[in-house]
Amino acid sequence: MTLRVLVPFQVFAEKAHVKRIVTVTRSGSFGLLPQRLDCVATLAPGILVYETEEDGECYLAVDEGILVKTGSEVRVSVRRAVAGSDLSTLHEAVESDFLVLDDHEREVRSVNAKLESGFLRRLAHFHHE
Repeated sequence: MTLRVLVPFQVFAEKAHVKRIVTVTRSGSFGLLPQRLDCVATLAPGILVYETEEDGECYLAVDEGILVKTGSEVRVSVRRAVAGSDLSTLHEAVESDFLVLDDHEREVRSVNAKLESGFLRRLAHFHHE
């Protein structure tokens, strides 16, 4: 398989001759072998593991995103990714960078929630009239 990891505005990694891929979804771990049928999966923040003949097992910390397998091509599109060989360092990166929302993102989500609830209240008010 050919694995291509995309982050906004660039190709983060591209690997050919990948023997297997294991990643994390909201439902649990998700594995891919070359013979698997085409599929799409939503990814949760976690560690993506892939294996090649020349490099062996490799690890990427990835933020939430999507995985698409078509034929022998696997594309992973995520907001952020960090490569590394030390699992403990990558695990810390996932916990500190990917799972914790920064203040700005929290504020934007709060404003969106208020806008949505205000819109729904007005819509319900018009519906009752």
